[in-house]
Amino acid sequence: MIPAMPAAAATARSRSRQARTTRKPGRTNRKPARTASFAALRFGRVATMGAVTVLILIAGVWASWSTAPYVMLTKGRERGTVEVTRCAHDTCSGPYTPLSAGSTARDRVEIGSAVVHKGRTYSVVVKPGTDEVLRSGPAGILYAWAPLGGALLLASVVVAGGLRLARAAWVLAGSGVALLTAAFLAL
Repeated sequence: MIPAMPAAAATARSRSRQARTTRKPGRTNRKPARTASFAALRFGRVATMGAVTVLILIAGVWASWSTAPYVMLTKGRERGTVEVTRCAHDTCSGPYTPLSAGSTARDRVEIGSAVVHKGRTYSVVVKPGTDEVLRSGPAGILYAWAPLGGALLLASVVVAGGLRLARAAWVLAGSGVALLTAAFLAL
């Protein structure tokens, strides 16, 4: 090896650094404009995909909240049991037996067929002002939050593809799968 070679390489590197940092008159540097446009596009993508993710999660909570408060906050509500005697299409029906004070017995109430089986008795909560009942207990709570589980799964795809946040996407997907699996096993 030639002893002068490393020093020459070092001076060549320092000259190229100086050339890059100093502007010569008459030359325009287009790199900052290109970097700014890429930054603006990246910000737009992140803002849009973030808004879509938040919208999906809000929709999941909104869909779950139509039944969740009745099932989770049972204090002061009519609670009882229903023996499922008939099922047709999407609903099942049967007589309602009250368990809480102030609740009245009913000859026939309706419950969604996805959460019950014919011939069994289930603890339920009456939806106020209707003859519709919702399954209570852990199974009812998990079933009420199932739309949020689906929204978590959908949001994970948006986070992974649009925001490019793999770990956050895996956390959302794992949470959605855990919630849906628990609801399936509880029913």
